Amino acid sequence: MIFRQLFDSVSGTYSYLLASRAGGEALILDPVLEKADRYCQLLRELDLKLVKAVDTHLHADHVTGLGELRDRTHCITIMGDQSKADVVSMRVSDGDKVTIEGLSLDVLYTPGHTDDSYSYVMGDRVFTGDTLLIRGTGRTDFQNGSARSQYESIFNRLLKLPEETLVYPAHDYKGDTVSTIGEEKRYNPRLQVRSVDEYIELMNNLKLPNPKMMDVAVPANMHVGLHQEELAKEGRALSVPEAMLALGRPDILLVDLRESGERAKHGTLAGALHAPYPSIEDNLKPGGMLREVAAATGRRIVFFCAFGERSAMAVAAAKDAGFLNAAHIAGGMDAWKKAGGPVLAA
Repeated sequence: MIFRQLFDSVSGTYSYLLASRAGGEALILDPVLEKADRYCQLLRELDLKLVKAVDTHLHADHVTGLGELRDRTHCITIMGDQSKADVVSMRVSDGDKVTIEGLSLDVLYTPGHTDDSYSYVMGDRVFTGDTLLIRGTGRTDFQNGSARSQYESIFNRLLKLPEETLVYPAHDYKGDTVSTIGEEKRYNPRLQVRSVDEYIELMNNLKLPNPKMMDVAVPANMHVGLHQEELAKEGRALSVPEAMLALGRPDILLVDLRESGERAKHGTLAGALHAPYPSIEDNLKPGGMLREVAAATGRRIVFFCAFGERSAMAVAAAKDAGFLNAAHIAGGMDAWKKAGGPVLAA
């Protein structure tokens, strides 16, 4: 396995690059905008392809690198269901899995620092975001934070993991890089409380100043979505009403770009072909499934995904591959369901 812990000294942020090799699919956790050049350089040096970028929560102390990395690498951006970010490619909830080739992360909802805070467990380690820090815990006094929720997340979820589980947080300001669940149980001063009420009192009396970047970072991090308006102007986007009218038409090839878990959870559209987004370039190459099906049938490809991000990127990839009339459903399954469109079990 390839594992890199990367540090931004300005914000004290740790980002994590993960891959298992073979085809070189990679994932990054909590990227920082100003470090995008470094991440891309490392990806090139290690011959990796970034397919997913994850934020553990909406950050207040730095601007996320999600949007920049998506624009540079066409990766899938991921945050939790509760996130206030305008658009990400995929939203996850407790019990889901985030997978790339050879690696799987279990999704734990661990609110408290913010109401959209998640942790990710991968084998012998857990990426705790700002929920559990090394010898500390994330503050709970803004962004719908809750000391009570954080106590539950830490004591009833994270501390239930095996004691030897490695703890990799999103921040550290003292130079520590890794801990374990057992160490934090014994030596984290904020965890030496006898009750939830004692923890709440401790957290409510920290009297910390707001993060220096908060007024800049939070609004910026809420607006990371890929702008899809140009596709509509070019006639390469279908509104949900237009897509409903096109459903079942013999000249349309509907292509569902979501992963199997998303389809099982949220359903799909009648007659849709399943072709997960990470394989889009291969599917559009000569001999690729989508190219062969489209060529054999003469049908117009119409992509859809969860929120329209992956499908918008797929339209651009299709154009590069010579499919000039490919389109997507604006807003994806989220907009389709809100409009009351018919959904089939996958």
